[in-house]
Amino acid sequence: MKRIQTFSALVASVTLFLIFFYSAINLETTYSLREGPANLLKHPTLQVHIRDGKSQASNQGRVIILPPAVLNVSVLNGLRHTIPQNGAYWNRLLYSVFKNLDKGVNPFGHNSDWSLCRHLKNNMHDFPSYPFLFQDFLQGMNCSSPPVLLNQPNKCRSGEGKDDHQTVLLFTIKSTPRNFEQRQAVRETWGGEGVYQSGLRVRTVFLLGSSPPEDPDLSSLLAFEARQFGDLLQWDFHESLLNLTLKMNMFIQWTVKYCPEASFVFSGDDDVFVNTPTLLSYLQSLEPSKASRLYAGQVISQATPLRDPKNKYYIPLGFYDGPYPAYAGGGGFIISGALMQGLYSASSAIPFFPIDDVYAGMCLKALGVSPEHHNDFRTFDIKDQDRENLCIIKKLILIHRRSPQQIKRLWKGIHNPLLTC
Repeated sequence: MKRIQTFSALVASVTLFLIFFYSAINLETTYSLREGPANLLKHPTLQVHIRDGKSQASNQGRVIILPPAVLNVSVLNGLRHTIPQNGAYWNRLLYSVFKNLDKGVNPFGHNSDWSLCRHLKNNMHDFPSYPFLFQDFLQGMNCSSPPVLLNQPNKCRSGEGKDDHQTVLLFTIKSTPRNFEQRQAVRETWGGEGVYQSGLRVRTVFLLGSSPPEDPDLSSLLAFEARQFGDLLQWDFHESLLNLTLKMNMFIQWTVKYCPEASFVFSGDDDVFVNTPTLLSYLQSLEPSKASRLYAGQVISQATPLRDPKNKYYIPLGFYDGPYPAYAGGGGFIISGALMQGLYSASSAIPFFPIDDVYAGMCLKALGVSPEHHNDFRTFDIKDQDRENLCIIKKLILIHRRSPQQIKRLWKGIHNPLLTC
């Protein structure tokens, strides 16, 4: 009888020890997952793998796939100090996020069910006075997961060949279904994929929504183009100026999932001209500390909303009241790949804003990152008398905007070995 009692006591002790040990491991794992992205930003060489719900640390610079992380409240202070708290609809939504963060509540509220999310729930008394496109944006501003129509999941997958190189620069280019000529001009010039000087690999994707119902159906042609070039990403939401924020959100999600090793990510339009070798030389010149937190372009500082309903960038006072944080012009800017995970987390918490480059500035401000003005990014173009001056253009990184024919002519011109400047 004593042996039975002794054995039972031993089993109970071992069971309690195992329960305690498992709880400790589980608590540590949970804590590590919640703290992961903040640590990744501080220590970019330490990455986290997610495989079947498990995580493990690695210093091999491999893939980061995490759900949106709880943002560090302290880094949001810059955004909090920039955007006032008042009765405007978007301002109230933002401060609701701040309130939840202050309480330690996960603020990520974008609806993942595309079929159910387009239902407006607000107390906006002036909603009927807004233009149709703005009303459409408001009804879908909580929608963040449109169906994927065209994907390139293997775009950045590294092979094992001796000539393979990690993606140093990923061009993500905003386009529309009908803009084939622009895309082809980019492919044949500055956006051409390949290995540049010093073994730097460049990859390119074009970001598309779906054509409006009144437009011809281009889905078969787009499917052929995607197979032919392997560079189209398309989601099932209507192309519009105010849906560019959703497009930006989708490219952030795609990059984090399918191209997390990219050192730098360029975001721009399909009608810009980029001097790719000059851009790569600039990126190579950066100190590591700067390269890991880069957000550069032509910076717009001290901007405020435009209140003219006839302007395409019109923002009603009842929707947003306050200044904009400094931001890089959406024609083309460059950000560090190391910031993409944090940008994903920020964009999952901060309410969508109808102007995509302003929204990018807001999200990066929330991460404590301010845009750096680079004089060689000319998103508002250059002087008329310099538009055809190849010696001036050869020194610049970006000019906006150019036709497909002009893009090809400029590219050929600045690479002409007979050009003397």
